[in-house]
Amino acid sequence: MSVRLNQGRGQQWAMTVVVAALIVLLSILPMLRLIQEIFAPGGTLSTAAISAGLTNATTWVATGNTLVVGFFGTALAVVLGTSVALLVTLTDVRGRSAFVLCYVMPLMIAPQVTALAWLQLFGPASPLLKLLGIAPPLGSRNPLYSPEGIILLLGVQYGPLVFLLVRAGLRKLPRELVEAARASGAGWFTVLRTIVLPLMTPSIVAAAALAFVSCVGNFGIPAFLGIPANYLVLPTLIYQRLAGGGPAVLGDAAFLSVLIGLIAMAGILAQEMMSRRRDYRISSTSLPAEPYELGKWRVPVQVMMWCLIVLILFLPLLGLVLSSLVPGYGIPLNAATATLDNYRFVLFEYGAARRAFLNSFALSLSAAAFAVLVAIPIAYLVAWSGKKWVKYLNLAVELPYALPGVVLAIASLLMFLKPIPFTGVQLYNTIWIILYAYLARFLVLALRPTIAGYHQIDRALEEAARVAGASLFTRMRTIIFPLVAPAALAGGLLIFMTALSELTVSALLWSSGSETIGVLMFSFEQGGDSNYASAISAITVAITFVLMLLANLLAAHLPSGVLPWRD
Repeated sequence: MSVRLNQGRGQQWAMTVVVAALIVLLSILPMLRLIQEIFAPGGTLSTAAISAGLTNATTWVATGNTLVVGFFGTALAVVLGTSVALLVTLTDVRGRSAFVLCYVMPLMIAPQVTALAWLQLFGPASPLLKLLGIAPPLGSRNPLYSPEGIILLLGVQYGPLVFLLVRAGLRKLPRELVEAARASGAGWFTVLRTIVLPLMTPSIVAAAALAFVSCVGNFGIPAFLGIPANYLVLPTLIYQRLAGGGPAVLGDAAFLSVLIGLIAMAGILAQEMMSRRRDYRISSTSLPAEPYELGKWRVPVQVMMWCLIVLILFLPLLGLVLSSLVPGYGIPLNAATATLDNYRFVLFEYGAARRAFLNSFALSLSAAAFAVLVAIPIAYLVAWSGKKWVKYLNLAVELPYALPGVVLAIASLLMFLKPIPFTGVQLYNTIWIILYAYLARFLVLALRPTIAGYHQIDRALEEAARVAGASLFTRMRTIIFPLVAPAALAGGLLIFMTALSELTVSALLWSSGSETIGVLMFSFEQGGDSNYASAISAITVAITFVLMLLANLLAAHLPSGVLPWRD
């Protein structure tokens, strides 16, 4: 018996050591290397990088622009997301499932695809506007090339993020408080103002903090809309510095990336401070209140909600698809000009495009498979070990995803600029450095649903196997893995969809031969070949939508909340 007990402890210790080593490699070391480059480049203490960054006027202009689009983009996302969450969760509107799927879709689409779709919808060469006879003359400035355009698309992109978090809070709203107020004669707006919104403040503030972090770290939308307007934010400034100076400017890039990280952390700390100012605890565990009956207003509200979907999803995607069917910029779309040549070119004729598709599929599949396998033992420690230090383990895993992607990209460049010690292996300027960054950044997307899966498992099965003498690794293989695999696989699917057309990280890490789909879209758009970029974007949107529909087939076997677009 003692031998089996010692064997179990040894296996758990071994698993803990391996998990800790992976997390140090993926989360802790990159951040430490980034900090070293700022304060001790070359191993010698120096403030040169800080002084150079603080005295550069462009840094402060980009910082101000980052704060402007971050603040106002967050405000728009909070207004949109909270309003939609209130209507969907608290009223008797019909067609919730289809509406939620459509509303969450922009969050699952890469930001650069969103930007390109809107540019193709409102630009002077828009095939849709030409069909309607309202297109501005060729050569006119696209109205989205502006700070206001960036703010608008950031609000559209991250409104669904706010929606998901606020909706989760609304589902815990206690029935008795709402029904007592309604029974006493309070109208819907009075209940909303005096009960619902005050109790939802923590969810709204937390959603605002996450939206702010996402907005300030977004690269795709400011790159597509801001660079043509010479409106730089910190992520695009880093990209331009690296594109123009290469490894020689990594010190400057490191300072700028840390500056982005500090701005993002300031938003999170502000959320923590605001949440502690009042006590929002609710002692009730009752079911949510019955939906508010809209009566004669239900049809107008539903029409308004679907008009929103048409505006933020269907029209931009229609503009994107129509642009992919014209042979060149500014050519009207009709029966004579419609063509699939753009799709044939990017899929079969252009070597870099084929390579980018293969690279992105390989990177996405590898990151998803790795995350699924690693998330199961990590989630075991987080959910079932009961150790106090586990919360720090969880925070370390979340760090690369919580911080803007450019921070991790610069940290990865610094870590692998030189060959790996004792091995001579060079990851810099190879596809492997992108894979490393994907593994670090997206691991948490598989970890969260896996932890939720553990919390919904009856641990009696595992306990019985342990009493019967089964070792930890045997229990993991025969009992735990089959039970939590659906949740972990759903997280892997989310990783695949997120990484497939990722741009923020790969734009800073790619090299010749390691192009990704996101980089190819950006290169085509920057080179004026928007019809090719539209074709690639349309393909990735179709793949994403099909994967979302396939994921619904797993929904019955998954913990609640794993698929964000599911009720």
